[in-house]
Formats: sequence, C-alpha cells, structure tokens
Amino acid sequence: MPYILENMIQDDIAQVAAIERLCFSMPWPVSAYKRELKTPESNRYVVVRYLTPEQAEQSALPQPTPANLTHLTHYELRDPTDDRAQAAQRRDPTSTPGGISRLTSLLPWKRNGHGGHSDAEEEEVHRDYPLVGYAGLWLMVDEGHVTTIGVHPDHRGQGAGELLFLGLVDIAAEIKATRVTLEVRVSNLPAQALYRKYGLEIAGVRKRYYSDNGEDAYIMWSEPLASAQYRERIERLRQELAARLWANFHTGIQQTRHAGETRLQ
Repeated sequence: MPYILENMIQDDIAQVAAIERLCFSMPWPVSAYKRELKTPESNRYVVVRYLTPEQAEQSALPQPTPANLTHLTHYELRDPTDDRAQAAQRRDPTSTPGGISRLTSLLPWKRNGHGGHSDAEEEEVHRDYPLVGYAGLWLMVDEGHVTTIGVHPDHRGQGAGELLFLGLVDIAAEIKATRVTLEVRVSNLPAQALYRKYGLEIAGVRKRYYSDNGEDAYIMWSEPLASAQYRERIERLRQELAARLWANFHTGIQQTRHAGETRLQ
C-alpha cells in the first residue's frame, strides 16, 4: 500500500518541521516536538510515509486491508537478516520473518505499536520512504485531544490525511479516551469535512484562537468512542479507506508495469 503509519521518533522531527512550514503560518518549534516525544504515556505522535508503486510491489508489504490499515510497525520492510528484525521475532514468536504478528493482526484494537515504542521501533527509520504527513494526540484525563495534523501539499486528497486521523482515533480508543476533540479554523472547510465524516460535530467557538490572524476556532467533539454507533461508523470508514488505498495501490502497479512494457518495446 502506498502509505504506511509509524510512530514518530526524534529522527523524524526535521522532516516534520519541513512539512509543517508548508502547512501552517505559525509552525511549532522543533523543541516542542522533542519535548512532546519524551512523554509517550500522554502524548502520541505518528507519521505517514509514502512508498512508490515500485517500492510497494518489490517489498513484502501486504496490500491494505481493514485489519492492517493502521498498523504502526512494518517488519516486512526490514532486511530479514537484520539482527533487530530477528530480535523482534524472538520477542513475538507468532510473527513470521520480516512479517507482522499473526495474532495481533487478528485483533482489531491491538494495533502493532500503539502501546508504545519498542526497541526496534526506536531504532528503525525507513529512510527510503519519505515522510509526507504527521499527527498528534494528547490524552487529557479521559479525552483524546488532537493537537496537530499536517500533510505535504503533494499528498493531499489521496488518503494520507484520513489515514493519519483514523490512526489517531484507534490510538485514542486504545488508551481509553472516551471521546476525541480538537480545534479547527472556521475557514478550514476541507478539514471540517473530514472531521464531520468521522463523527465530530461543532460544540463551541474559541474567539480569536489563532494568533497569526485572530481567526476563530471551532471546537469539535466526537461521539463516545465506545458506543456501538460510533464503532460501526469507524469500521465502515476503515473498510472504505482500505478499499480506496487498495485501488490506488493496484492502479499504481498497473501504470508502473505498463510503463515498463512500453520502455521494452
């Protein structure tokens, strides 16, 4: 699949800062992200990376499915001879060499990596696959507060932002947040449309919330995450996003093959 999620680590901050400068007029300082990553028990940050169709086809990465869509570790992309991959397999004997755990892949709310950072996760950065987006979540008592979400302009409208937001919803549910909340500019209609799609509704306004231009912010809240209605919504959206990314994956593969055949003629 062309996009994968991973936990953000310190080595990602420079790329995150570069994307943030493209997204926001007042980006966070690098020091803020360094500080945030030091408290993963309350602050969770994820990144989305892009694989070209050629890279996706050549790797052992599985096609996107509802079961694997928001996994945060991808042992398939590691060299199976790498000692770290072997160590990860020893820690989880149900995994296959270079593969994810067979057991955790069957548990919809036990996403690999959501519970924190393993040694292998901290050490491994897939530098061949550029970072194209990032997002963050605070656990405030029992609320999951989305702190930031940004996608490189070249990758907007292709599912990367939605994948990030779905990843945050999964993390919020796993860390026992009861609902998800966020602030959004009143002028940011595309973001509001995504949040409404995921069941968030406007509950109030913060006047002159944004210091760059004094713009107001809408306060948006989700339904209770544990409610049957919300779980049904999320699982439906998960299936739709997996199908969308699966279609994009296969379209890209077919185009790559066609281009290769054309060059051989």
